Amino acid sequence: MNYFLVDYENVKVAGFDGVVSLTENDVVVIFYSVNADNLTFGLHRRMNESKAEFRFQKVSVGEKNALDFQLCSYLGYLIRDTMTCEDAEEKCKYYIVSNDRGYSVLSEYWKQHRTDVVIVRNLAKAPPKIAEKVNCASNSPGTNNGIGELEKKLQAVLPDKADASDVAEIITHYKTKQGVNNGLTKKFPTHKVGPIYKAIKSLIADKKGS
Repeated sequence: MNYFLVDYENVKVAGFDGVVSLTENDVVVIFYSVNADNLTFGLHRRMNESKAEFRFQKVSVGEKNALDFQLCSYLGYLIRDTMTCEDAEEKCKYYIVSNDRGYSVLSEYWKQHRTDVVIVRNLAKAPPKIAEKVNCASNSPGTNNGIGELEKKLQAVLPDKADASDVAEIITHYKTKQGVNNGLTKKFPTHKVGPIYKAIKSLIADKKGS
């Protein structure tokens, strides 16, 4: 069996590329929250056409990395219940569908316990976009300089300079103001989101949205 744990806040509809090709041996667990709880008609149709089993996990938000922690907890519970199936011809495989680099630590942890947890950006098992950008950046000085300049600007305006790196990643990842706000809500505690967003307004003025 293949288990796909989808960080829907992170990948949205794009994370379901490849869903129609899944089989009855695939289980997709969708982690969503009030920040991301809508399915398009097109995605709904593709899910109906897929042979995979779908499960839904609504998570609580309001604290930094709230969805991530709950997804990781569920993964541990899932591995405990499925990895030791004696009648299974092959070991179960586990995938986290997200572009969040933080999950790589989880992958390394389970590797030490002889269990494969792979980070992918969609159900077609494509590698995460952010990971690709990081690899390319090592060969492209201009990319690193751009991000570095943004971090410097953020350090000058943010209430807590230590947040500059995370906020820079969110600003470069999302194309709209609403996306940036959603990214901040996912990454930081509620009491920090408002002050951070207010501080960075001038830096995201060129993004779409009000």
